[in-house]
Amino acid sequence: MPFSLEKVSLDLGPRPLLRDLSLHIAPGERVVVLGVNGSGKTTLLKLLDGLLWADAGRVTYDGHALDRAALEDAGFRRRFRGEVAFLFQNVDAMLFNPTVRDEIAFGPRQLGMADADARAANWAGVFGADAWMDRPPFELSGGEKKRVALAALMAIEPKVLLLDEPTASLDPASAAQWVDFLDARPDLTVIASTHNLSLVEELGQRVLLITPGHAGLLYDGPPAGLLGNEDLLIQSGLAHRHTHAHRGAVHAHFHVHDAE
Repeated sequence: MPFSLEKVSLDLGPRPLLRDLSLHIAPGERVVVLGVNGSGKTTLLKLLDGLLWADAGRVTYDGHALDRAALEDAGFRRRFRGEVAFLFQNVDAMLFNPTVRDEIAFGPRQLGMADADARAANWAGVFGADAWMDRPPFELSGGEKKRVALAALMAIEPKVLLLDEPTASLDPASAAQWVDFLDARPDLTVIASTHNLSLVEELGQRVLLITPGHAGLLYDGPPAGLLGNEDLLIQSGLAHRHTHAHRGAVHAHFHVHDAE
């Protein structure tokens, strides 16, 4: 299976983020990591991408330990970086080449793929970035940068996508096209983070709910089982009950926190 975590804990500075976290993700799964801002969603994705290391516990990829020693091994590092691609929420952190063409071709070139330029042209067309190939990425709008970043990820044709708030900066039409693209690629293992409840059922068939101060997972199961559970949503901070008086009567309303 692509990933396995056994009793993983991680602190960033004085703040505990992940505590005693165990989970297994099988090939082809579509998993949504859900939680409020600051709950550790991005931290978990960075662990899975080998950008952070657990303070305790064990992380494996396809049965192999995912740690500093593994990524210092050239063979494992080449395989892992060719199979696992990570989309940052802030795509400015990913874009550094002089042109869009070079940006999309960068990954294939680093991996020694002979058809890097052809891959760049193909995936630029898929994501509607082909009109900008000779422009510097920093000149593009936020949504355009996101589309270039997506093309750059797919140019290596990974097996696993780690997506941090994947629809942020995209207009509704572009977000829908991205979701449709993922739906058409059942071969991909997709692990996407969000705090937007309206996206959960579109992005995955399994939800991992993480909550600050709570060890392990608060929920692991199908979206419907969580979205219909007001108590869990309130406990996680993704929703709240608002009580107020109106014309002498007390009213209670259930609100979800559902904005990008």
